[in-house]
Amino acid sequence: MQKMVAGNGLLYPILGFASCVAFIYMSFGGFILTNHQEHRELSFVERNGTQFMVDGRAFYINGWNSYWLMDHSVDEDRKPRVGAMLEAGAKMGLTVCRTWAFNDGGYNALQVSPGRFDERVLRALDYVIAEARQHGVRLLLSLVNNLKAYGGKTQYVNWAWEEGIGLSSSNDSFFFDPSIKRYFKHYVKTLLTRKNTITGIEYRNDPTIFAWELMNEPRCMSDPSGDTLQDWIEEMSAFVKTIDKNHLLTVGLEGFYGPKNPKRLTVNPESWASSLGSDFVRNSKAPAIDFASVHIYPDHWFPHQEFEDKLKYVSKWMLSHIEDGHYELSKPVFFTEFGLSNLNKDFQPSQRDRFYKTIFDIIYKSSKRKRAGAGALIWQLFVEGMDDFNDDFGIVPWERESTNRILTDQSCRLARIHGISPQNKYLKELCLQRQ
Repeated sequence: MQKMVAGNGLLYPILGFASCVAFIYMSFGGFILTNHQEHRELSFVERNGTQFMVDGRAFYINGWNSYWLMDHSVDEDRKPRVGAMLEAGAKMGLTVCRTWAFNDGGYNALQVSPGRFDERVLRALDYVIAEARQHGVRLLLSLVNNLKAYGGKTQYVNWAWEEGIGLSSSNDSFFFDPSIKRYFKHYVKTLLTRKNTITGIEYRNDPTIFAWELMNEPRCMSDPSGDTLQDWIEEMSAFVKTIDKNHLLTVGLEGFYGPKNPKRLTVNPESWASSLGSDFVRNSKAPAIDFASVHIYPDHWFPHQEFEDKLKYVSKWMLSHIEDGHYELSKPVFFTEFGLSNLNKDFQPSQRDRFYKTIFDIIYKSSKRKRAGAGALIWQLFVEGMDDFNDDFGIVPWERESTNRILTDQSCRLARIHGISPQNKYLKELCLQRQ
């Protein structure tokens, strides 16, 4: 999302952390497995038209964002939060977690400079993947940020500028500067071909990874026609597929319609949304892109609108994109971020419950009808004691029983439509309790 906590260069308090882990242990029961060799067998997620598929059955997703997993896995004192979060998510029946597989420059950088990597941080990402595998959670891994947090395209441009080879100091030169594109391709190849030091599996061969995301919320405002970003998407998506044919791939879009799409007038929040250099349909049609991604932030887009009007807009926004997936793209549409800010002047926690329920009901109906609305990932989940990483959207889900119930009910009702994988013991146990 466009406003988030960067986290770089800060010292984070860990007071009370032991008690927070203990709380999760007591709240969810069970234990955190640490022997990653006793892993669960997962299959690659595939695509059949507008549906995700696993082992021959449709796979509709209830999941979440925890962007901080790799960053926390670097430091031993914060590392237990990673296993605690993944286990908690699994026990809520959540099947996919979206997280950052990048940190370019700065504190705990994975890529210290172009082509130079910190093995300590790569091993932290190894740990995240191994721990997710242990709990039966798949990962949607994002490869670079459009924003400055954790480096992003700004860091790539600065590197080229500092080396005296950059064509422009504009952040958007990330998308067209040949030197910067080489930097990024080298990064992608290094990551996709890495052999996990814990599991022994190359990333490109690991079904724990649900899919790759080219970029978090790409925008190229210097070219509102969209041609520059489209060229980059087509080039980079084709490049990823030359290295990794096992995994699905998405762009990482917010979902706005571009200047040539008639829906810019009827569905976009306001006129600014068509001038960002992106276009949901055009970008998602790229041949090597397997599914479309959309974000949902009505209170950022309509800060002065009444809550009831925001809910109506959310339904319109989602149904429009699901329609596109079905009729225009013939690809799944995955709502990879959605959140409601607690900074709204009339905010009540119950509003979040209604907001989540509105989104979940649309996904549920899409699942029942075998339509393109393939799932949704809440932005964002934490364990206790992580206020320094939070923004105005994050929650500790078990702190509010009604919210926890809405999340877990969604997991079970999706599972009942298409069946529960025998490998997913957490989901099976959860849904048996709910019958």
